[in-house]
Amino acid sequence: MTEATISLVDVNSLLSLFGAGDQHIKKIRSTLGVEITHRDGKIRVAGPDQEVAKATEALEHLKSLVERRGSLADEEVTEILRRVTDRDPNEPEPEPISVLATGRKIRARTPGQIKYIKAIRDHDLTFAVGPSGTGKTYLAVALAVEALKEERIRKIVLVRPAVEAGESLGFLPGDLQAKINPYLRPLLDALHEMMDYDQIKRQMEEDVIEVVPLAYMRGRTLNEAFIILDEAQNTTVAQMKMFLTRMGTGSKIVVAGDETQLDLPPHTRSGLTDALMRLKNISGFKQIRLGKGDIVRHPLVTQIVRAYEEGANRRRVGSKQ
Repeated sequence: MTEATISLVDVNSLLSLFGAGDQHIKKIRSTLGVEITHRDGKIRVAGPDQEVAKATEALEHLKSLVERRGSLADEEVTEILRRVTDRDPNEPEPEPISVLATGRKIRARTPGQIKYIKAIRDHDLTFAVGPSGTGKTYLAVALAVEALKEERIRKIVLVRPAVEAGESLGFLPGDLQAKINPYLRPLLDALHEMMDYDQIKRQMEEDVIEVVPLAYMRGRTLNEAFIILDEAQNTTVAQMKMFLTRMGTGSKIVVAGDETQLDLPPHTRSGLTDALMRLKNISGFKQIRLGKGDIVRHPLVTQIVRAYEEGANRRRVGSKQ
């Protein structure tokens, strides 16, 4: 969470800026998910970093219009919000995701997540890139469960590369399957939040749901399936090509990753970075960038992500000097 303040000149400016019944401020609040309050001639904006920055930018633009003209039209608020968010604030939010657990519905909690859900529903191939905690995997799994419930697909396939993050597979106890399971656990955790244990067990036994390492995808063609690749930054270029070409008739693919958490050997090009460059002009492909403002885990996670980014930036500057 962060805060920003904007100073106002007089009460008349405040009334025009807020609009009748605070309609302008309500639109900014609902579009960006921030808190906006006024006290002692100052407007206070609080919320996630990115959304506070966008709200502050929008309010400064609107304040300038009010000071020049003394009034503000609703369509001007809409246009400025569209400019700072790259989204029409009058566009309705996507329908909540209906999953199999009784009465359970999942909603987007940030503007970035709204774009992400819409992208998956509207495109057969969606790439989501962003830091941990932004809902990349969780929302994709929820949409896959919803599609299975509504019989738009016949199969869910959840995939992860079994890449070592500082620890060797060889030191883990058990057979190969036991060694691989820790890599697949985050996907299973997301699934368990949507469905009960017996449902998951039955559908995995019936091969309706698969949770598999990336290497197990070679040579397959998946029709009428919802396929999710998690931790995609840890694929090689060849692995990414292999994965993407598994798509069959009536299938949908979501690829999720964080380019800052690379566990590949040094000088190995990430399949995620490579694919984003190669596929950008392909019809039916959509790329979504999620940021710190979309993190919905513990508030400390946003600060942790920022601290690591600042450290990386300082190292890059130092290396150039």
